[in-house]
Amino acid sequence: MAAPSRTDTSTLGRWWWSVDRWTLLCIGTLIGFGYVLVLASSPAVAHRIGDPRDMLIAKQVAFLALAGMLVVGVSLLPLKGVRWLALLGTLVAVLLTAFTLVHGAEIKGARRWIDVPFLSLQPSEFLKPFFAVVTAGLLVEGRNTEKFPGRLIAVMLFGVIALLLKAQPDIGMLAVVSIVFLAQLFLDGLNIVLVGASAGGLVVAFIAAFFLMPHVHVRVERFLHPTEQTAYQALTALQAFGNGGLLGRGPGEGMVKDILPDAHADFVFAVAGEEFGLVICLLILGIFAAIVLRGLLRLIAENDQFVLLASAGLLISFGLQAFVNMASSLELIPTKGMTLPFISYGGSSALSVAIEMGMLLALTRRRAGDRL
Repeated sequence: MAAPSRTDTSTLGRWWWSVDRWTLLCIGTLIGFGYVLVLASSPAVAHRIGDPRDMLIAKQVAFLALAGMLVVGVSLLPLKGVRWLALLGTLVAVLLTAFTLVHGAEIKGARRWIDVPFLSLQPSEFLKPFFAVVTAGLLVEGRNTEKFPGRLIAVMLFGVIALLLKAQPDIGMLAVVSIVFLAQLFLDGLNIVLVGASAGGLVVAFIAAFFLMPHVHVRVERFLHPTEQTAYQALTALQAFGNGGLLGRGPGEGMVKDILPDAHADFVFAVAGEEFGLVICLLILGIFAAIVLRGLLRLIAENDQFVLLASAGLLISFGLQAFVNMASSLELIPTKGMTLPFISYGGSSALSVAIEMGMLLALTRRRAGDRL
């Protein structure tokens, strides 16, 4: 389909010439990799859990198609629309996250999911993008409106979310949300001493989690002292990367997906490494890096403080999620059940990341007075 003319004043025409098309292309490429890797990894997983062979494939195809439409749909929103979406989304996500503590499905000792038709919904996934935008709005409103305690409200909201995530428990998600919030406070001008003290507080909190929370202690110990019994998935993933070498064994020729329980989700990067090799893994890594770096570079000349804070929060969240997944697969950090954006299997992840990237594209669109 031909691109709209620059004289096209329709909604789609104005959107096409104002949106960051390179970032849009990168997102589309990641969705393409998601289709390829779900085809490679899902049949074996479906067989192990007793589902029809193509069940997971069909569901993820639908999730990724909906994710692509969400990216475009959300990116059409004006700045005011993004703020309202984030505010309503935060309210719903907080309520549903609290609901999981009472009526959520327990999986591997954690209550993070709500069973709905065709999907196990993880509300906390949606907290990341919505909270980043709401925080930006509160901080900016606190600067612009006299006596409005924007920073205090943001801290209180973070405290509520932190308590909910700790109760589930989901320490990895809490770590990402905490780092994003701290980065936004720093960009908003928080005193460097307070930033350092807050960062030190996070370190102390996670050290305390190691000693006080058994599941955190076990994961760290398995990372420091891995054995075939205690760190089976991580060690098998490393073996998969070795099997793949530079160019991989070829599509469908990998073995890790047949023996790795989470090959379609947390360890999908290992499937990419075994079947398509180091070259494709570096390409995937490069695409994630390009989205984050291009987004940050576009913010250098940004004059709107809300756009700056919100976009930076979204980019840091997106980049951290990708880093945690790939680093876990490579045994660089303790394993954490965090998906690879647009590539791992999972409806909640695909849809939440789509909203995240849609809001980023909406925020960074060229507005009136900007040079295209």
